[in-house]
Amino acid sequence: MIDKTNLRSSKFSKHIKRILDEQLFVILPSIGALMLESKTNKIVFNPHLSFNDGNLVDFISKAESISKSSAQNLTNAFVSEIQNSLLKNNSFALKDFGTFHISDDGIMDFKEYKRSEKSVEKKDKRKDPKYYMQIAVDIMKSSIVERSKDNPSPHVGAVLVFPDGTFDTAYRGEFREGDHAEYTVMDKKNRHKDLSGCWIFATLEPCAPGARNTPKVSCAKRISNARISDVWYGIEDKNPTVNHGGIDHLEVNGVHVHQFSPEFHKEIEEANKEFMTWASIKNREAQKEKEINNRQKNSLILDQKAAETNMSSLSIEALQKFADDSNLNLNVSSEEFKQELKEMGLLEFNDKSNSYFPSGNAILLFGKRPRNKFPQAAIKAKVHFSSSKVGTETFDDALVLIPNQIEEWLNKVLPSSIDRSKFKAKQVSEFPPEVIREAIINAMIHRDYSLDGAKISLEIFSDKIIVKSPGKPYYPITIEAMRNFTANSYSRNKKLAFVFNEMDLMEESALGMDTYRSLWKVYDLPIPIIDYKNENIVVTFPRTVEAVMDSISKTKELNEEELVGFELVRTKGKVTRAQYETHFSFDKKKAERHLKRMVELGLILRKGSGPATYYEVSRQ
Repeated sequence: MIDKTNLRSSKFSKHIKRILDEQLFVILPSIGALMLESKTNKIVFNPHLSFNDGNLVDFISKAESISKSSAQNLTNAFVSEIQNSLLKNNSFALKDFGTFHISDDGIMDFKEYKRSEKSVEKKDKRKDPKYYMQIAVDIMKSSIVERSKDNPSPHVGAVLVFPDGTFDTAYRGEFREGDHAEYTVMDKKNRHKDLSGCWIFATLEPCAPGARNTPKVSCAKRISNARISDVWYGIEDKNPTVNHGGIDHLEVNGVHVHQFSPEFHKEIEEANKEFMTWASIKNREAQKEKEINNRQKNSLILDQKAAETNMSSLSIEALQKFADDSNLNLNVSSEEFKQELKEMGLLEFNDKSNSYFPSGNAILLFGKRPRNKFPQAAIKAKVHFSSSKVGTETFDDALVLIPNQIEEWLNKVLPSSIDRSKFKAKQVSEFPPEVIREAIINAMIHRDYSLDGAKISLEIFSDKIIVKSPGKPYYPITIEAMRNFTANSYSRNKKLAFVFNEMDLMEESALGMDTYRSLWKVYDLPIPIIDYKNENIVVTFPRTVEAVMDSISKTKELNEEELVGFELVRTKGKVTRAQYETHFSFDKKKAERHLKRMVELGLILRKGSGPATYYEVSRQ
């Protein structure tokens, strides 16, 4: 008979381990918090942090592919088991971790099981993921083109990294024409090895279940079956048989999925230009065949709200703007143009009335008055002028018309918003309007339109500019990745992203991260501060280094030199002491003093040990 208590404890232990690896702490509601100390790699217990922050429930919901209410019920049952065991036996064993116990004084504590030095060594030997990304890109270039197929084959490189730091590589067609790189490195080169806990880096999204002919097994399924812990992929596979299906399968089966850093994307895309063009065409063809019940939930909500609209609800100006900027060379009243929009999923055709009608996305993109159906489809802008006056503006036109309107308005108000009496002349830079324009475009594309009444907001102060976008980051994007400028786009509004990309208003694979990261270097401005507050993603653009202190309170305890040093760490993402020392021409002791001060304030974290020590911005 199966012991359900041990089974549940084992399952929760795995979830807790993954959360600790990613976030360094996890709260067990009504019990306390387990925290992983970065310096000692030991788990400590804090009984005072026992509130339910929802993080454990959210993680279980995603990992187990169950509803949040079901995940909450599992968590409640697990917590009850711990409490009952503590009442009855004064202890509870958390499988593979340690034991909760109650002392004679009635105080709860946690004693971690002793872990072997060997297991700690294995974890420490793997290098920075970027190291393996570069190897995967390099090996990709050796891929063998398939001669037996009419359609182009992709160039793919894969790197399999073991916990002890050793690794193996493969490229597509290395041993046999058509063999996938992931299959080659896992099955042909390392078939008899235990791959649990390994990492895999692949320049292209692993193929999804169903993408290969029976009895062949998809790479995504091979990876999850092998208990690979983490997968990094370069770019998404646009082939309709994959099209994010590989990523979805891995995440559903508990594999951590990450995307390559942005600097590798262009090289991978260039090597696969022919394949990606073919895959995009096939993807569009596949889109035509999809039924409305296969659309994403967000699109369904938009379409329901767009009911009772027709072609006269669309703006000729907006449609013409799209046709011109996307080089369609079609009359917007023509049948050909309407068919083009239908193929994009922006129009539907009613056989009974023999007429076209717009989808919700079409109303947002091209509608004469989008707010009639979507009151939330507006941008509220406010500027605080140096004269203490406040100016307001509302942008509620068709989405494709707003970027130019925003830029024109910014060119008028930005110079007048600087109160130069508060700053030295050299301290204040004219803020580039194109950066704010890009932030607004990203907000329009990635916001959650299902949140009624929630509008994008733009507020301009003399020392900072704030853009708020309604909704949480769209999974698997995390706020941590956005803060570190490593986030890559996975838009909840794919139709909007596609249209804006066709108009050269944005890149489908970008979230503005490159632009934000370059502010310091290109414009001599601080990089933005990104946070999630009150159901909004908040991007704050400080206009001076001093303005950073208003957004990150702990920086007020830094002196002027340390503040500039903190801005360097934020800009770089991570630095070593030697890099910090060289950048500012400081001596070793001064650099160490600065970095130590930032660590003590919790602004940055010290990672690694010995010569491999580096510093990165704290997630908090």
